[in-house]
Amino acid sequence: MTFGSRLTAATQAYGPLCVGLDPHASVLEAWGVGDTFEGLERFAEVCVEAFAGQVGVVKPQSAFFERFGSRGVAVLEWLLQQFRHTGTLTVLDVKRGDIGSTAQAYAEAYLDDDAPMAADAVTVSPFLGFGSLDPFFAEAARNDAGVFVLALTSNPEGPEFQHAAARDGGTVAGSVLRQLAGLNAGALLSAPGGGPLGPFGAVVGATIGTTGEDLAINGPLLVPGLGAQGGTVEDLKRLFGDVWSQVVPSSSRGILNAGPDPAALRASAQQVNAQLVSS
Repeated sequence: MTFGSRLTAATQAYGPLCVGLDPHASVLEAWGVGDTFEGLERFAEVCVEAFAGQVGVVKPQSAFFERFGSRGVAVLEWLLQQFRHTGTLTVLDVKRGDIGSTAQAYAEAYLDDDAPMAADAVTVSPFLGFGSLDPFFAEAARNDAGVFVLALTSNPEGPEFQHAAARDGGTVAGSVLRQLAGLNAGALLSAPGGGPLGPFGAVVGATIGTTGEDLAINGPLLVPGLGAQGGTVEDLKRLFGDVWSQVVPSSSRGILNAGPDPAALRASAQQVNAQLVSS
């Protein structure tokens, strides 16, 4: 199955919510496991127990694992492997972006199905030029994986680049979205039997307010910021009403605050999914 097909199957089975797995120091302390390597290990074990085969998508933030050094990266590798073949897809949030052979190496590290840190999808930055992402798109296509490209993020510094004028007279964000739509159209035409969504998505913040950009990219929209960062279900419906079926809302602390009890974490995710489905 293509990534778009697998993502559709996962969200139809469990709901559209993506649970962000961010072992921030404050989360580890609040859970009572401590901001230590041992606390990180316990965090990972609890998340697997709570969410594997229970939610459609999880999004581990690599940086919070990397801060513990090689042992933290080993925990991230273990976490990704534990979610494989459970029905829950993994989006590894690394926001990589580079050129040439370096971009190819990053793509192989995260998207090659046989790689130790293989994920179902990865986040990338286009601001070295959209063409610099070609190795990620090609590796994803070879492995039926996905790529989510930063387009309209919610951080206050983002508009400096995202709203800048592109050579075609539109914005940089608009150019990213249009090129993603084109890639997805081609991918859907070439995939056996087509599919509901292309494999290449955009990252669009839940709290960006309004946008005049065309978000119909024939692919998924990963939307962080739901919950603790201020985004509401009503915000999502207002902003993404025309492309609601493509939206994968992401919440990290809003869900993790229910921990460390796995049952409470699972119930928190199910409650948000119910709100998203019924809205």
